[in-house]
Amino acid sequence: MSPMSRMGAIDRRWFERVASARLAGAEQVLPRLSHAANHGKLWFATAGVLAVAGGPTARRAARRGIGALAVASLATNTVAKYATRRRRPVIDAVPLVRRLAKAPGTTSFPSGHSASAAAFAAGVALESSRYGALVAPLAAAVAFSRVYVGVHYPGDVLAGCALGVAAAAVTCYWWPPRPQPLHPLHTRAAAPALTRGEGLVVVVNPGSGKGVPGRLPAQDHLRLLLPKAEIVELGDGDDLGELLDEAVARAGQLDRVLGVCGGDGTVNAACERAARAGLALAVFPGGTFNHFALDAGVAAFEDTAYALEHGEAIRVDLARVADGSGRDVTAFVNTFSIGLYPDLVRLREGMEGRIGKWPAAAIALVRVLRTAVPIRLQVDGRPRALWLLFAGNGHYQPEGLTPTHRPRLDEGLLDVRTVDADLPLARTRLVISALAGALRRSHVYRGERVRSVRLTGLEGVNSLAYDGETATAPDALLLDKAARALIVYSPAEPQDELAQRARTATAAIAAGATASRSRSMP
Repeated sequence: MSPMSRMGAIDRRWFERVASARLAGAEQVLPRLSHAANHGKLWFATAGVLAVAGGPTARRAARRGIGALAVASLATNTVAKYATRRRRPVIDAVPLVRRLAKAPGTTSFPSGHSASAAAFAAGVALESSRYGALVAPLAAAVAFSRVYVGVHYPGDVLAGCALGVAAAAVTCYWWPPRPQPLHPLHTRAAAPALTRGEGLVVVVNPGSGKGVPGRLPAQDHLRLLLPKAEIVELGDGDDLGELLDEAVARAGQLDRVLGVCGGDGTVNAACERAARAGLALAVFPGGTFNHFALDAGVAAFEDTAYALEHGEAIRVDLARVADGSGRDVTAFVNTFSIGLYPDLVRLREGMEGRIGKWPAAAIALVRVLRTAVPIRLQVDGRPRALWLLFAGNGHYQPEGLTPTHRPRLDEGLLDVRTVDADLPLARTRLVISALAGALRRSHVYRGERVRSVRLTGLEGVNSLAYDGETATAPDALLLDKAARALIVYSPAEPQDELAQRARTATAAIAAGATASRSRSMP
C-alpha cells in the first residue's frame, strides 16, 4: 500500500470512529454550530461583539481576525478545493439527527469552515492572547463539528486549520501586529502624585469624548475615577483654545498638572500649551482613534487615573512647524503631512473597521491616485515632485503608508516618508508595490529619520494636515523637534484591558446604584 493510500485509510478509519461516537449533548449543539459558521456568519458576529464590547485591542483583534478569514476563504475556495477535488465522505454511519439539512456541494479537501475558524482565532490571538484564548475553543468546536456531522474527513479539517493559521500569519506581512506592551521603551519621568485627582484640572471635549460604552459619558466617568479633580467641559459656542488657556492658568496655581479628554486634535492643542507652560499632562483617550494616547501607554481612562495616583509619567517630544520667517505655525504630537496623504488617511479610516487596515489602505491609495496631482517643492533645497510627504513625531512602525504605532516618543527625530512622482510609471509602481506589501523596497518610496527638514516652494500646496487637523500652508516651512518637551502621565506597568473594563463596569454599576438611591430619598 502506498503512503497516500495508507493515509487515506487512516483518515477513513478515524472518520468512522467519530461518526459512530455518542457524545452527550453534542447532537443538539454541534450541527447548529456548524450551520452558524456558514459563510463566516459566526465569525462576523464574534468580531462585532469584540468591536462593541472590547477596547482598542479587541477592535484590532476583530479586524485582523476578519482579514485572516478573508485570506483563508479565498485560498480555500478558489485554489485548494479545485486543486484536490476530494470527494465528501459517505455518511451512512452518521445518525440522521446529526446530518445537515443541506449537504455541501463543494469538494472535501480542505475544510473551508475549519480554515475560516482557525484563521479568525489565530488572527485574534496575534493581537491579543487573551481574546484568542476565548475564541479558540469555539473555533475548535466548529472544526470538529465538520467531522461530527459527516461532511469532512479528519484530514480535511487538519489541513483547513493549517491553512487558516498560515493565512493569519500572512496578514502580518502587510499589517504587522501592534506589539504589547509599548511603554517599557519610553523614558520615565517624575511627576506629581495626585490622590483621587486632587490638584488636577481636566478639559473635556464632549464632541469627541467617549465614556463607558452604553453607561457613562466621559465627564461622569472622570468624576467617578477622580472625584477631587476640577473638570471643565467644553460647551456649545465655547472656544477650545480659550478654555485650555484658562485651565493652564488654573493648573499653574495648583499642582501644575493639566488634563485633557478628547481626540488627537484636542490633545494636540493641550500638548502645545502644556509644553509652553511647563505643565505635566494627563491624557484621557476620548476620540475615535486616540493615536497619541495609545502610543503613550494610556489606552483607557483607568490607565491615566492609575498613573496620576502613583506619579508615573514619561518624556515626550513635541514636533514644531515654523514658517519661512521662523514664526510658529503649529505643533504636532503624531503626524504632519502634505499632498494626498490626508485624503488617503480619511478614506482608509472610513473602511478599515470593516475590511482591515492594509486592504483599506490599498483601496484608498488607488482611489486618491486616480485624480491626484503631484506637488512640486524643494526638500532641504532639492527640487522634488511628490505624491505625498509624511512626517512622524518619532519613528513609526511599520514602514510604508500604513504606520500604526511608535515604541518610543522621545528619540529626538522626525520620521520623514516621501513618495516620488517623477520616476517612470511612478503611479503604477506605487500601487503595485503597495498591493504586494513591498512598498519599503520600491524606488518610488523613501524613508529617513532626521532632526529637521526644510520645505520651500510650497506655492502650489494649499493646505497641510497635522494630528487630524488642517491649516493653510505658507510658502516655506521648517519642521524640527523640541526634544522631551512634555511630561505625560503613563503607568510604568501595562494595565490589563479586561481588568480595566471590569473595574469600569463595576464603577458604573456603583454609580448607577448611588444615583438610584439618591432619587429614591425623600
